[in-house]
Amino acid sequence: MAESEGGLSLPSAKTVYIRRHSLVTRISHWINVLCLSLLLMSGMQIFNAHPALYWGQYGADADPSWLQMKAVEDGETLRGTTRIGDITIPTTGILGASRVDGEMTERGFPAWATIPSYQDLATGRRWHFFFAWLFVINGFVYLVYGFAAGHFRRDLAPSGGELKPRNIWHEIIDHARLRFPKGDKARHYNVLQKVTYLVVIFILLPLMLATGLTMSPGIDAGYPFLLDVFGGRQTARSIHFISAWTIVLFVIVHLVMVILSGLWNNLRSMVTGRYAIRTEGSNI
Repeated sequence: MAESEGGLSLPSAKTVYIRRHSLVTRISHWINVLCLSLLLMSGMQIFNAHPALYWGQYGADADPSWLQMKAVEDGETLRGTTRIGDITIPTTGILGASRVDGEMTERGFPAWATIPSYQDLATGRRWHFFFAWLFVINGFVYLVYGFAAGHFRRDLAPSGGELKPRNIWHEIIDHARLRFPKGDKARHYNVLQKVTYLVVIFILLPLMLATGLTMSPGIDAGYPFLLDVFGGRQTARSIHFISAWTIVLFVIVHLVMVILSGLWNNLRSMVTGRYAIRTEGSNI
């Protein structure tokens, strides 16, 4: 029942369930969660075979690297370090050197973060390639659906008004203050979400795929121009690494926003498609 104040009737709040995510979007989302998790863990296993990154065509211990994880002897034990450019950071126990079976061992990434946990480049590559192709197939299905069903145009394409600097700055301030949209505004993604999703879908993920293919000698033999596009296999490896961890950063921020804006409501919308919004009165 509506409350009243000073003789005036105030509209009561209503909870309305809307269909926010289609079945294809929900299935592709959870397949992506599986694939990205295992791609990251198997990718760290592959990286551990040579935990250093270079620019150009070649990379070896004698060449200057822009990133390197290694262990250095410190008395009777090992100390892990991570060097980025000229800056060296102590990362013992996590990067460079971590415990394996109770003993400090030289490793780029720790055993608990890689698949398999023990050092095995061949097995790591098999895991990586399998889930990379599953990820590509899933992404292709999602793209076909997105264009055919108008998902990108209807849900992700920002309007001209949304791209105005004043509106973007307003959204940034609201996010920084953890002010999330309510009522009718909660039906749609805001401009920051739209731009971020489009960058990930159409820039970061294709970049990861292209650089991953460029690192394959078999692909290079058939399409040698890829090495010219990316400036060499080692440059492609560096870009692949940076893109992967940029996506990890995106996922972390995404999870934080999901939790803060309503964990159960967001999870339910990605499982059942039903998303609850609070409206004022009967004007939905």
